[in-house]
Amino acid sequence: MQLPETFLEQMKQLLGSDYDAWLESYAQKPFAGLRINETKTDRETWESALAPFSFRRVPWTGNGYYIGEDAKASRHPYYYAGLYYLQEPSAMAPAAVLPVCPGDKVLDLCAAPGGKSTELGARLLGEGLLVSNDISNSRAKALLKNLELFGIPNICVTSETPEKLASVFGPYFDKILVDAPCSGEGMFRKDPDLIKSWLERGPEYYAPIQRQILKSAAAMLKPGGMLLYSTCTFAKMEDEDTISWLLSEKPDLELVPLTPWDGASSGFDGMPVIRLFPHKIEGEGHFLALLRKKCADGSGNEGASHTAGSGKVSAEVRRLEKESDFCQWEAMLTRSLDRNRMMVRDGMVYYLPECFEKSWNLRYLRSGLLLGECKKNRFEPSQAAAMALPMAEFSQSVSLAADDERTIRYLKGETIFPTLKEAACLKKGWVLIGVDVYPLGWAKYTGSSFKNKYYPGWRWQ
Repeated sequence: MQLPETFLEQMKQLLGSDYDAWLESYAQKPFAGLRINETKTDRETWESALAPFSFRRVPWTGNGYYIGEDAKASRHPYYYAGLYYLQEPSAMAPAAVLPVCPGDKVLDLCAAPGGKSTELGARLLGEGLLVSNDISNSRAKALLKNLELFGIPNICVTSETPEKLASVFGPYFDKILVDAPCSGEGMFRKDPDLIKSWLERGPEYYAPIQRQILKSAAAMLKPGGMLLYSTCTFAKMEDEDTISWLLSEKPDLELVPLTPWDGASSGFDGMPVIRLFPHKIEGEGHFLALLRKKCADGSGNEGASHTAGSGKVSAEVRRLEKESDFCQWEAMLTRSLDRNRMMVRDGMVYYLPECFEKSWNLRYLRSGLLLGECKKNRFEPSQAAAMALPMAEFSQSVSLAADDERTIRYLKGETIFPTLKEAACLKKGWVLIGVDVYPLGWAKYTGSSFKNKYYPGWRWQ
């Protein structure tokens, strides 16, 4: 790998006596990792019963693992069940450090492709709200897929500028993550193509963009709320200097000191932030800073609260109640749906987060959980609804083993057939198909076979 001379000179000045060890780390291969979805499994179950390949723990997050290059983790049914997300180990740190709790209103401002959003959403446990935004509509589509694959129900996926979001929300969010676009210096080992981009657009290009994004993010943070700023670059201009600029521009923000874990480093100039270097940890370069917005009277969170689900049930939802196909599907759920949280638009049926406001005028890719679509007097449940449902919460389900040849055939979109034991327990109609009790998608039982309804865009190739 040929690193630019100007970059090497910058790192010599930055690292001093650590420079040689840092440079030697580029001869090593980058590390692969995955982070399990704790809404579907836990560390003990994963390690003792589920993990289909060798692993070892990532020390700075409770649910991350190193895996070998030969693991082929994206070619296993558990990946299609949303049991884990493939993620570079250092990139797991920002979502691990931001203290998200169930019920929080959370914004991931630069969210695509979704590695950090999936973790933030999982930690909400279906409560509160996750707004995941990316200014690029095409990247936001990948973000949406990953959130739905993970089974996160309380989402809004948007494609807006930070300024537009700030004009709509104001000081609304409890927690905000800004994993900012950056020059990517910390990822040169993992992705050498970034070197060419760095030569075209270095820190001087990205620093003003980051500062504008942070200015909008700060405007959306509640008093008492926390903001995590992260980059995958080494440049002080994009890291400590940008935080210093933000604190001078926004005196109502304060740094929350971060204590480095084993192998992590503090920031330069004595700033209580975290830096990750590839010669000190098994991972790539990263920077993290945690900030809090001060409360005017020191009493806790302030700002407007939003409550959704009030008011009359819409006429479209009332009409939906007369659709026999929808009613039959809904009757198979073990818990009832709150009509106040349902919305029908262009035949698509959504289940909105509890705190969703229909007055938010935004460009959505998704608002809430897509339950399904009404098609010519019939209702077809969505792939997203399948992924968000525990198998036990749908009265008719079939769980296939990971090594059952029908599992891959189902994921390829093929017709599969029940065993005699399975058929004895089934009635004609919708069936939730899963692997080892984790949902994969829908099928319709005809009395002799499963008509495959697995979403074509997600099929095993």
